[in-house]
Amino acid sequence: MKESSLEVMDAMVLDAPGLPLRHARVSRPMPGSGEVLLQVSSCGICRTDLHVAGGELADPKLPLILGHEIVGTVMAAGPGVERFAPGDRVGIPWLGWTCGTCRYCRTGRENLCDRARFTGYHRDGGYAGYTVADERFCFALPGTYDDVHAAPLLCAGLIGHRALRAAGDAELLGLYGFGAAAHLVVQVARHEERRVFAFTREGDSEGQAFARALGAEWAGSSSEVPPEPLDAAIIFAPVGSLVPKALEAVVKGGTVVCAGIHMSPIPSFSYDILWGERSIRSVANLTRRDGEEFFHIAGTVPLRVEVEPLSLTDANEGLMRLRAGLVRGAAVLVPVR
Repeated sequence: MKESSLEVMDAMVLDAPGLPLRHARVSRPMPGSGEVLLQVSSCGICRTDLHVAGGELADPKLPLILGHEIVGTVMAAGPGVERFAPGDRVGIPWLGWTCGTCRYCRTGRENLCDRARFTGYHRDGGYAGYTVADERFCFALPGTYDDVHAAPLLCAGLIGHRALRAAGDAELLGLYGFGAAAHLVVQVARHEERRVFAFTREGDSEGQAFARALGAEWAGSSSEVPPEPLDAAIIFAPVGSLVPKALEAVVKGGTVVCAGIHMSPIPSFSYDILWGERSIRSVANLTRRDGEEFFHIAGTVPLRVEVEPLSLTDANEGLMRLRAGLVRGAAVLVPVR
């Protein structure tokens, strides 16, 4: 029997960690209680997708549809949906569900919920024509960004925002790894009248020029000593050896923020580079409050979101380019209608 176009959709499916994504025609999901069905218009490719696909993050749902920087239009609503209606444009982030009752959820730290479920990891995501999401964890998006340029805001923007807040009131900020998140953070930081130094891969003169064009006062490789000591540093690159490098670069009382979900082992280092009340902290996931704060900022600060649009079936190429450091800004998948 010929399949109905109303019942199936295109998707890029992860069958097992380490395997390329498989293009497939799969059943279109149906929204359950409190859920909305979205027709996906764009989905960003995030470094976390690399960690899920590569097996660095354990126990993903399998088979799995990756993607958690999703912009789409509500097509249908399940029972009990109150916030969104068919025709609304919404964004779906990494945080897809929390229990609401644990000590973390009850104290405004739902990002640490032990039972949390994440989009494109525990729940199918946006490397597909359609997806479903719990409406409580969806965001209304600023109308100043079209669908393709709004997609990176849903993780690169949100995690960058949380990392910037974790850096405190640092006047001179160092950004290690100048990818999707950093290219947005530098603009927000400059809007807040902070100074920014950017650190890239060795020999990445193009990336350094890109950082300067977006407001970085200085840009060099991660192996270089900055021209002035930093008040704080944010590490977006998943490279553990950058932690002692950043500690050596910050002043006494300074903070090093590790903003990724996965990082290679951190080498041992001398206590003297931590002494002086320097601190190391991580950023884990996001909260809905982060989203409300950041999308208010994004609606008032005209962020330049650099994107490389790709077709859905080019997802493997996008992941490869991201892993190789070849993406300027963010890669975004756009399903073909």
